[in-house]
Amino acid sequence: MAKIALKERDAAIQALRAGVVPRLGIRHVQVGRAREVEESVRDITRIAEGGSAVRFIIGDFGSGKTFFLNLARTVAAERKLVVMHADLSPDHRLHATGGQARTLCAELMRSLATRSKPDGGALASVIERFIGDVRKAAAASGCAVDDLIRTRLEIVRDGVSGFDFAEVVVRYWQGVDGGDEQLKASALRWLRAEYTLKTEARDALGVRTIVDDSGTYDHLKSVAALVRLAGYDGMFIVLDEMVNLYKLVNSQARNANYEHILRIVNDVLQGSAERIGFYFGGTPEFLLDTRRGLYSYEALRSRLAENSFARDGLVDLSGPVIRLQSLTPEELYVLLDKLRLLWASGDSDKLPVPDEALTAFLEHCSQKVGDAYFRTPRNTIRAFLDLLAVLEQNPGADWRLLLGRIEITQEAAMTSEASEVCPALPADGSEPLNHVDDEPMADFRL
Repeated sequence: MAKIALKERDAAIQALRAGVVPRLGIRHVQVGRAREVEESVRDITRIAEGGSAVRFIIGDFGSGKTFFLNLARTVAAERKLVVMHADLSPDHRLHATGGQARTLCAELMRSLATRSKPDGGALASVIERFIGDVRKAAAASGCAVDDLIRTRLEIVRDGVSGFDFAEVVVRYWQGVDGGDEQLKASALRWLRAEYTLKTEARDALGVRTIVDDSGTYDHLKSVAALVRLAGYDGMFIVLDEMVNLYKLVNSQARNANYEHILRIVNDVLQGSAERIGFYFGGTPEFLLDTRRGLYSYEALRSRLAENSFARDGLVDLSGPVIRLQSLTPEELYVLLDKLRLLWASGDSDKLPVPDEALTAFLEHCSQKVGDAYFRTPRNTIRAFLDLLAVLEQNPGADWRLLLGRIEITQEAAMTSEASEVCPALPADGSEPLNHVDDEPMADFRL
């Protein structure tokens, strides 16, 4: 294996020990999920060829949802798709009336990334690439650039704020042509859904509408059209922590968000959406709970129902729902081996523990924690890296003696997650008294 850069190694280990998905070095610890990754690649290929895709990635906390979603985003960017991602939270929802949906759209727009700009903030690059193509076509045909921009964006005019969307792109071009940085910044601000007052947008850009809570999905579809016109193969959107919709106490708010999801699912399954994909990450409760989950909304329940023939070890990954399977002991062994090599910066001559330590670690945790240990690779990673950290800082320590201390951390983490996954309901079947705003927002989880 090639030597791993110290910056990449340290960033990956720091993130993994904290229980979050690293932005750097994710490829060094990818194991298993071969069939799931294959389906994801198939989805991305379908999007690039003019189709669309929607998936619900379902797994327990710590099972690898966020890791898988990040991997899918990386693959999509490599296949010349523009990617976006955001986490849902009490302040970020698909449907709202108090600005939460617009805020989610703004976060998605800020995260817009391409292969050349993987860290986000690529909206300006996409627009300038589109304008560059339009300028060449205008020079060849003798048309005005403004008119040609409006003509090419005619496909978005039927959507909410579609007319103003095209006009804002024209304003960006006028800012480029006239060297007006303020006009360019105002156009980007509108496209990123950052205006909260229509008067501000009208004064800055001469348009009458803004992207508000009611128009976020249509705005994303308009952006997807712009992305295609700029020469990219499509747009891939990842929304994680969907469990925050399950946690909403108000049933009307939940159903409004589920109706928004239904609209997306219908557009994709009926073929109305083109070159756009949605991946949603959530827990089994978010999907299966018939009182508060997606299955409480009958239209979604029928569309997302799993194949009744996929039982007794048989799986069907072709439907909208992908249930992440537990890693096998063999895959976990490979994972520990990769973590060990990552710790050594890719130098196989400087491995911190021998091969027998990996086997002993797996056997010990399996005996002490049980089957749950194999369902949560996040716990596996954290515990093993903590072990390596102690060994590095205490050269005289013996890894055999340290193994006896691991089960406390593992069991505590699992107990904590179990209470977070399924909050207690009152005995009379009513909604819990705590409000979603009182619950901690979930972070990135492996």
